[in-house]
This record gives sequence, structure tokens and C-alpha cells, in this order.
Amino acid sequence: MRFLLNFLLTTSIAAVVGLGLTYFAVEHGRLFGAVHAGEWDAWPRAGSLQADPYTRARLARTREIPIGAGEGLVFIADSDAGGETLSGDCDYRIVGQTPPARLWTLTVYDADGRLMDTPLGRHGFTSPEVLRRSDGEFEIMLAKEARPGNWVQAGAAERYRLVLRIYDTPLTATSDIENLPLPRVLRAACR
Repeated sequence: MRFLLNFLLTTSIAAVVGLGLTYFAVEHGRLFGAVHAGEWDAWPRAGSLQADPYTRARLARTREIPIGAGEGLVFIADSDAGGETLSGDCDYRIVGQTPPARLWTLTVYDADGRLMDTPLGRHGFTSPEVLRRSDGEFEIMLAKEARPGNWVQAGAAERYRLVLRIYDTPLTATSDIENLPLPRVLRAACR
């Protein structure tokens, strides 16, 4: 009888811990296959046959369609260069350059992964429309009030997420992603 109780207790604990960790991995999607480059995270194998089961489950749960492995890469920033969560109370400067690519987009989402709801209906920039300095670098302002130059209006969300998609690039999942030239997300004024 004691053996049966121990078996049931052990099995119950294992099931709760296993299902809890699986739920956490699928819900937060940051545990497996992530590559970090400054404030940006990427999952280069998400759109390939080598994607881990947790990434596949997360994509199925969120109904995201990943960029195919040969089509490009996606980078996500939930925090600024100082490690602080992107806040709706602050303005941000996105400064630098992107890795080589035929096209890139930079889009602002709320913390739930929905496009930022703004009065102007503009959610980001694409590489052909961004104004650059003579050295090829750019600066994009993310702020609620209009700014000169490249400006994206921030919505009323408490937290932001930036998504940088790089299309038709020579980079692959095996590239040295951690050392790529990615733009910095710098906190400006906060209210």
C-alpha cells in the first residue's frame, strides 16, 4: 500500500512539474533555440524543420507564421539597451544599421503581440522609406508626439515590443547572429 501511495505521489508531482514547465516554455517561448544579440532575440530555426517542439507548439498556439529559414530572420526587442522593459511612458531612439538584406521592416507591437493602435495607423518603417545619414546609419524615434525625421507614433500601450524582420539576406541560422550589426534601442525622455 505504501508503495502505491509513493508511486501516485511521485507520478502526480512529475506530471504537475512537467506540464507546468511545458506550459511555461510554450507560453513564454524564450527557453529553447533563442539567440541573443544585444537587446534583440531571434529564433533562427523557428521557420525550419529543425525547430524544437516547444517553438512549434508556441507558434501553433499564437498562430504566428514564421519566416522560412531561407527567406530571412526575425529579431524581437522587449527591452532597451540598458535592459529596461520598453515602456509606454518613455520615448526611444532606434539607432544604427541592419545586417545586409534586400528589405527590412521595423514594426511596433504591444506586449500581447498585436500591432500598436495609433491615431495615425502607422506601425513602423521599411528599409526603402527610412532616411539615413551619409554613413548609412539611421535613427528612428518612437514617441507619442511628432518628431522630425524618422518617427513612429507610440500608442497608449503600457509596454512595447519591437520586431525587426530582415528579408532576402545572406545570413542563415548558422550565422554568427550574436555579432551582427543591429540597431540599438536607446531610452530617451520618460514621463
